[in-house]
Amino acid sequence: MSAIDYDIRTADQTEGEAEPVRPGDVDALRPLPRISVHAFCESEALLKVVERLGQDRRMAKVNLRVTSGGTSAAANMFAAAPTPNLIILETDATPDRLLGELAPLAAVCDPSTRVILVGRHNDITLYRELIRNGISEYLVAPVRMADLLVSMAAIFIDPDAEPLGRSIAFIGAKGGVGSSTIAHNCAFGMSTLFSTETILADLDLAYGTANIDFDQDPAQGIAEAVYAPERLDEVFLDRLLTKCSQHLSLLAAPSLLDRAYDFEARAFQPVIDVLQRSAPIAVLDVPHAWSDWTRSVLSDVDEVVITAVPDLPNLRNAKNLIDALKKLRPNDRAPHLVLNQVGMPRRPEIPPADFFEPLEIEPTAIIPFDANLFGNASNSGRMICEIDARCPTAETFAQLAHVLTGRVTVKKQKKSGLGRMLGLLSRQG
Repeated sequence: MSAIDYDIRTADQTEGEAEPVRPGDVDALRPLPRISVHAFCESEALLKVVERLGQDRRMAKVNLRVTSGGTSAAANMFAAAPTPNLIILETDATPDRLLGELAPLAAVCDPSTRVILVGRHNDITLYRELIRNGISEYLVAPVRMADLLVSMAAIFIDPDAEPLGRSIAFIGAKGGVGSSTIAHNCAFGMSTLFSTETILADLDLAYGTANIDFDQDPAQGIAEAVYAPERLDEVFLDRLLTKCSQHLSLLAAPSLLDRAYDFEARAFQPVIDVLQRSAPIAVLDVPHAWSDWTRSVLSDVDEVVITAVPDLPNLRNAKNLIDALKKLRPNDRAPHLVLNQVGMPRRPEIPPADFFEPLEIEPTAIIPFDANLFGNASNSGRMICEIDARCPTAETFAQLAHVLTGRVTVKKQKKSGLGRMLGLLSRQG
């Protein structure tokens, strides 16, 4: 094969070509550090796997390139160029020829460069011999994207490093659908139900309502964090947080119109990084907007929750959001979908079953319209479970908190909460 070199991030991915990543395969992995990786692929199958690898959000800091070719192509290239931090190398050499084939590459390879070898022979003796000779990992083809990602993480991520917190972004399919209210109630539920330190970050700097919903008036918050990334660390973040309850802290928005809040694509990444190092759960209240920075935030978080109401504009927007997130997050679970304000009097609505069918996604929760309950909570600066802990909506928020933290999966229930709502609404539809 000819040695054709190109930037992996320009390669288009054809839907259906790559084997899907099973939930749980790579969910717990930390993002890889800023390293350089060069893959040499002899087969079309591995080339497609590496293309998919390059699109994974955990590879955002990695400089990844690919070349069509094998061991000789790698040896020729690095005879006149420095070697990267990692070489991924495919070979079909037999076990008796493999070490000899690697010798020219070993002669030009920097001692600090690590190598993952993809071969054709499942031979434990060969594996041990390769490891003894400095190969970092030997994988037997065919390999999945998750196999490569896990192998890279084992090499470059410190196993003794503090675990990263879980990041969950909430966004509305349309303005006014209640995404912020749901984000705030879920954050409160996660912190109280599990006694887990949780940080709620209001990313809507102009119109954020988290401070109102929790009856707070902090002097500082997320604006100080995003405009001073060079100062941002756990100590500085702690000064900006406002305590809302025993286990919930708020990084509030200024909610002022004294400036234009225009940000670069990665402007919020330092904030999210520090949030994940500071607490087991970080809830991000993302405004209804589509910009470089909101795309970046939604690409990088662990979970995305879309809130919609049952009308046609929301159906269209939810469909567009889900499709866009599939492309931005090809190796992650589908976003969670919450259908809110269901059953509003005198408003024509799309029945829930008809709403979900074109989206090809099951709802994580259906929340009924209740102006009295939500109005009282908003006006008093309290959460739903503080107003009425026994109401079905409070139970739905509790179930959402379980699902989003990975403690349970969505399952049908007969007596109350989400299960009861789904049953009632499906009969009405």
